[in-house]
Amino acid sequence: MRGFLASSVGVACIAALIFPLSLLSGAATEPPQVPDLPGSTQSLPLAPIGEGASDRSRGAATEQGVTERDVRPFSLVGVVWDDVNAELHGTVQVRTRAVGSGEWSGWQDVETHNHEHGADPDSAESESGKVRGSTAPLWVGESDGVEVRVRSEAAGTAPLPEGLRLELVDPGEGPASGGAAPVELASEEPAPAEPASEGAVSEEPASDGPAPAEPASDDPASEEPAPAGADRATEPAPAPPDGNVLPELSRAETEAEADPAVAGATPYIGPRPRIITRQGWGADESLRERTFVYTTSVKAAFVHHSATGNNYTCAQAPSVLRSIYRYHVVSSGWRDFGYNFAVDKCGNIYEGRAGGVAKAVLGAHTLGFNTDSVGIAVLGTYSLSTPPAAAVTAVARLTAWKLGLYGGNPRGKVVLTSGGSGKYAKGVRVNFNVISGHRDGFFTDCPGALLYSRLGTARSASAKYQGRA
Repeated sequence: MRGFLASSVGVACIAALIFPLSLLSGAATEPPQVPDLPGSTQSLPLAPIGEGASDRSRGAATEQGVTERDVRPFSLVGVVWDDVNAELHGTVQVRTRAVGSGEWSGWQDVETHNHEHGADPDSAESESGKVRGSTAPLWVGESDGVEVRVRSEAAGTAPLPEGLRLELVDPGEGPASGGAAPVELASEEPAPAEPASEGAVSEEPASDGPAPAEPASDDPASEEPAPAGADRATEPAPAPPDGNVLPELSRAETEAEADPAVAGATPYIGPRPRIITRQGWGADESLRERTFVYTTSVKAAFVHHSATGNNYTCAQAPSVLRSIYRYHVVSSGWRDFGYNFAVDKCGNIYEGRAGGVAKAVLGAHTLGFNTDSVGIAVLGTYSLSTPPAAAVTAVARLTAWKLGLYGGNPRGKVVLTSGGSGKYAKGVRVNFNVISGHRDGFFTDCPGALLYSRLGTARSASAKYQGRA
């Protein structure tokens, strides 16, 4: 990642966050005292460790790390580096000490292949000069001690990227009002619905939605030029009082907000599900870019897993989101949270990138295919763990509504043009399922084999929520 030097002793962000002094010694040290801030990031440079750490005749170090030490409290970790185009061919492992118990965890793997999550090549966001290479973030819970080791996969054949730094993210406290409390949601398959009737896309930003309501218990932007034909907003509308939650709407209420010119004369739109807004999960709006970029439509949904691990409770999900948001913007140099929406293991749905939940907001989630798509991240890692049924149902409900606003059939196919993804060269037209996994557009494990295997269920359920036979 550009802009960080190995000799740097701190990084400043918009909120005047103060980062710790660079610690190269292996000895544990007393963490510096800083004001109590609403979230912060500590950035520690990695140094050579292991054999040859002090012998330059061996060439470039194939193992770097941060030795065991005390730090200020944090809950999420990741590793970043200077060049966004450089890949980390190797392994990243971290161990942390829990606040309270003082117990050290075992070594945990951090997902290193993360560059496929991000802005499209040649976009203003990717060419901003701020974007850095990064691993996926890992949620570890509240901790005050850390050790990390990064090893190249083969000595001499895959040197580690330059400027490696360990990022320790403290999500800070939630909204002063308490925010929106995640709830346990049911995970049953949807019952067939009556065919939908005519309706239209809401042009209101997410924060201008109806007043919060109790959730149902029985159902599971920008300074860069917008793409041709895209709408563009320059400043976000102010959030209304008590705008923590957009309540679930009935089918009739949803259709009343839809645009028949976009959704179709006889639209199939699933009822809008309950959505916890950015205000509800405590997003610090001073971190992100102040303006938005929109694409012309939403033709496909790409499902992801966040690869942050499954060691979180649903009550902690807002903290996980604040941590990922800060990691995306402050550590990785993105303009905002990368995904358009997030879903936790209990089936709660969260607004992601700012710009309006009903609008076609350009995200940074599926390299090469961010245009005319929506990115949905299920919080957790589902390569070997089965995704909860409530989370799969939430994906179905969200896509039934979001795709329906733009006339999308969850069981259908769509052709998208690659912006350059590694798997598909720039300009190649690719036939996707309307609801696809990230791996369909890139060589990646995301959204994990077990979540990917549930996408067929999500497509069928989403179509039923839309009222399709």
